[in-house]
Amino acid sequence: MSGNEFYLKPNVVIEPLFDRWYAWSHLISPATAAMNVVGRHLNIMDSFIMEPSVHAEAVLNPKMKGGPFMDIPVDRVDEVNTLYEKTMKEQEKALKFAKAVKELDRLLESEGKGMGMETLYEKVPPVLKGYVELFYDRNNNADFRFFEALLYKSQFYNKSSQSIALWVTENDHRPFCLSTPRLDEPGVLHLEIPFDHAGIDELARMKRTPKSLEYIKTLLGISPVDEALFNTFFTTTPPPVYNKYTGDKIRMRYFGHACILVETKDVSILVDPLISYYGYDSDIEHFSDADLPDVIDYVLITHNHQDHILFETLLPLRHKIRHLIVPRTNSGQLENPDLRLMFSNIGFDQVEAIEEMETIEFTNTTITGLPFTGEHSDLNILSKACYLVQISGFKLLFLADSRISEPALYEHIHNSIGDVDVMFLGMECDGAPLTWLYGPLMTKKITREQDSSRRLAGSDCVKGMSLVEIFNPKEVYVYAMGMEPWLEFISSIKYTDASNPIIQSDKLVKNCKEKGMIAERLFGEKELLYERKYAVTE
Repeated sequence: MSGNEFYLKPNVVIEPLFDRWYAWSHLISPATAAMNVVGRHLNIMDSFIMEPSVHAEAVLNPKMKGGPFMDIPVDRVDEVNTLYEKTMKEQEKALKFAKAVKELDRLLESEGKGMGMETLYEKVPPVLKGYVELFYDRNNNADFRFFEALLYKSQFYNKSSQSIALWVTENDHRPFCLSTPRLDEPGVLHLEIPFDHAGIDELARMKRTPKSLEYIKTLLGISPVDEALFNTFFTTTPPPVYNKYTGDKIRMRYFGHACILVETKDVSILVDPLISYYGYDSDIEHFSDADLPDVIDYVLITHNHQDHILFETLLPLRHKIRHLIVPRTNSGQLENPDLRLMFSNIGFDQVEAIEEMETIEFTNTTITGLPFTGEHSDLNILSKACYLVQISGFKLLFLADSRISEPALYEHIHNSIGDVDVMFLGMECDGAPLTWLYGPLMTKKITREQDSSRRLAGSDCVKGMSLVEIFNPKEVYVYAMGMEPWLEFISSIKYTDASNPIIQSDKLVKNCKEKGMIAERLFGEKELLYERKYAVTE
């Protein structure tokens, strides 16, 4: 390293924002973004402006964590009001889009009575004309789908809403991100650049490869007034040297939540990336991005929830990823944004979609997409997949937040893939109600009873054990529980020993051990080495 080259500090956060709100996957596709701006952002801001003291009281109540309450001091209400007015002005097209979606739903409900639909096209709201196809399902219910690829090329996809906030984190605490926007704060630098900006990749590379500050300042367009703050994000201290795994075995590393790294000396596979930072004191041992390889051959995305697609992790890793595998989705339905389209439009040129029961094959390794049921509130969500990773005959099954509703499905899957060696299963079995996540996409109100009965819930002990009995694994690991403190800002989960998911997962671990299996609920970090079943072939 020459004297004028610097590294990006390891605990610098590259935080993606959408209109100053934490950017998650439903804020990329133009259709879901419009519905969330109207049905989430504006509603929460309006509520805070009207009654800031209610929000201040709610955020102090642990039971209200994850609710639609801003974790912002009441004396900053004027700043929230300014953001509200700015959003109303700059998202005028999105507001019209969301209104038109509701109008179209009402139109189809009142006039889609089973007769030919050509005359109904004349009544489609003007802003949606040419972007939707009307149809009936097999039971004669009228519905519509978007030509989503065209929406990305339309006036409704506004990259100027995207930006990056740079700041240094010294702990794991943050407000719940889906209900609290990012106001100006000391030490936080806002970059008005879209997510596909090449400067994000270059900045992320500087965690391991030093470059001159002038180079990165020019690339990111740092103004003279921001230079002093920007310079504080860099250091001359080299990061820890990453030691590539060179052994003959299969190495599994748990990074927290649903993030698993599977490595051999030839290949690396990262599932549902959500990586913590290092560079500050923590009571919990954990891996960080310092423990990731320089090249990640495959990244696997299981489903389109905010704790499984984290742009804060994925954007800085983009330059490392060779293949980004997502569940195939091209239905055009509002609740089913196409993940391949989404990633392609934010700068990922290596994204590939996988079908159910489709297999990707390469040397000594296969990755198979599998059906995924549960945890989606009984909506017809297609953007979800479980994965079987097989390396030299050794099988690792990633079931994410699956909840078995029909055992015959998994028996059919077992008939195809056989017993597995290691099974990973999420057991957040209480789950939030339907509207907590999907409420902004719904144009008709549902009853509280309906909402409460349709939950974002994974497996309890009974459901989990049925999967164990079908796939007969030698080892069972409960994961994706949102227990790590660096997850709270995105999951809002904070368990006690009396929490039902803890009780249920404890029971499952106990039952598995009684059957002679190795079982554990993962937390923090874990590393295991496995023997291959077959010899390595060249």
